[in-house]
Amino acid sequence: MQIGTGIANQIRNIRPELIPEFARRAEEAGFSSLATVGRHAYPGVSDTVALAAAAAVTSRIGLFSGVLLAPTWPAQLLAKELAGIDGIAGGRLTAGFGVGVRPDDFVAEGFGEAGRGARFDRDLETYRAVWAGENVGGAMNPAVTPDARQIPLVFGGFAPAALRRMARWGVGYVAGSVPAAMAAPAFEAARAAWKDGGREGSPRMIGLVYYALGDGEAGRRNVYDYYSVAGDYAKVATSALCDSPQAVREMTTSYGDLGIDELIFNPGTDDPDDIERLADIVL
Repeated sequence: MQIGTGIANQIRNIRPELIPEFARRAEEAGFSSLATVGRHAYPGVSDTVALAAAAAVTSRIGLFSGVLLAPTWPAQLLAKELAGIDGIAGGRLTAGFGVGVRPDDFVAEGFGEAGRGARFDRDLETYRAVWAGENVGGAMNPAVTPDARQIPLVFGGFAPAALRRMARWGVGYVAGSVPAAMAAPAFEAARAAWKDGGREGSPRMIGLVYYALGDGEAGRRNVYDYYSVAGDYAKVATSALCDSPQAVREMTTSYGDLGIDELIFNPGTDDPDDIERLADIVL
């Protein structure tokens, strides 16, 4: 099982100038991937901006949006943004997508919460067309450069529709930021959907969990604050935060026992020194 880490792009009032430092340190430490967290209605930094900054200062580490709220974006614009990030990164981006559950994240006129699932299904077709270099906007030009590729997609969510999208369009599934025992049924459902969709092999399985090794109390406050509009989920994500070497090791073992491919530790604080603290435990 590979171990990745996150950019603190959605810690409340994150200083944006720290994002390139998070990216550089994560790559130097040897983590497999560098992930963002996605939300609009929160005082953080957008997934696309954080990923672009990370792409510019790294050359080896994988980049992952875990997860980006795709239906809150106009499809052609998001496809272009992601293609540009992937190009800057030299083909290191994996796009993790979710439909979103918080009404206040749907801020663009005409891209509201209602109908987001059906809109997302149409958007997936659009992403593929844009990345294939088809012309856009009724003009005679594509939106992307000739070296654009079909970016691999990973899907999050628990609804049957999310799993069907994963089986049709994706390369894998990403679970929520919960303890391994709570994530296990979602992974099994994803594997079943993959098989039911006629896909060969197995989907890539990615787990997420928060950590804060320098200041665990601050980490718990930050995680709870971020998910506070999500009801009981805020308590679950907060309680799963790893604040000690022992907790990190136990979480790593429990997720490893599920047979997943990668576990990503997202930071609960904006302290870049936590990256080295985590690396000393898991790498």
